[in-house]
Amino acid sequence: MAGTRKCSLWAKGDVGDWWLKQVFGGRPFRQIMGFNADEEGRRFSDQITSKMPGRTGEFPLIDWGWHRQQCETYLLKRFGVLWPKSYCTFCCFSASMGALPAHMERMRSHPDIAGKVLRLEYTAMSLNPNAKLYGRKTLLEMFDPTQPRDRACLEDFERELDMPWALHHVRRLFLLSEDGRRRPVKRSTERIDLGRPHQLARRLISISERHGVDVEHDPVYGRARAWVRPRAKGWPMAGELFATAPARVIDKQDKHFEQHWDALVSGFAAQLPLV
Repeated sequence: MAGTRKCSLWAKGDVGDWWLKQVFGGRPFRQIMGFNADEEGRRFSDQITSKMPGRTGEFPLIDWGWHRQQCETYLLKRFGVLWPKSYCTFCCFSASMGALPAHMERMRSHPDIAGKVLRLEYTAMSLNPNAKLYGRKTLLEMFDPTQPRDRACLEDFERELDMPWALHHVRRLFLLSEDGRRRPVKRSTERIDLGRPHQLARRLISISERHGVDVEHDPVYGRARAWVRPRAKGWPMAGELFATAPARVIDKQDKHFEQHWDALVSGFAAQLPLV
């Protein structure tokens, strides 16, 4: 839910623009956009951000006043099929688009998919507690284990977690530009061990306790997390933690991270002999 919707820009917008440039090469063309009458703001955004030579965007559904319900009714009458909304299974914008109830019903109809999305969210939150799928809410807390269909989704989630886990060393830098504006957060993620979740959690808990570092542990699903450098309240600042998670996270470090880290971090927080 944070920042620019880069997934749409990279996976759809950039790919489509590349194809249009290859095909039309700057010659005039019309591009028909399927925004419905509930999405007037998207037409405005398209008109002010489109920079492609020769392109004219057209928005027939908005011009006709067709809202989403009218579109679905037309498709059902024309094809005899109830045409559900298409989107990525892990998309976080179902909450902001008012489609969350329908999204949850679809999850319950496909518990195997729900399990994968739950594992994705759980992994992300292991490394960053703020990475809840819906901003303030998690997908996990929306399932009631006392309800049979919800329980089926949670069981698939548990099956997804039955895999090798990793212990990660995660550092983040929250820096300011020269004019005082907040810069994009820089991150370094390094896998330092591989094993079963309970084994890694026991190791992290034991070492953390011996060195006076508080550790968070989820006894239900297995995650453990220890902050050796908690985030401060104001920028610039640094954050550092060790966390266990399903072994689906690749090592990654932003350019010049170590240089910026050394420049900002003075002295030493509590250290754990894990790296």
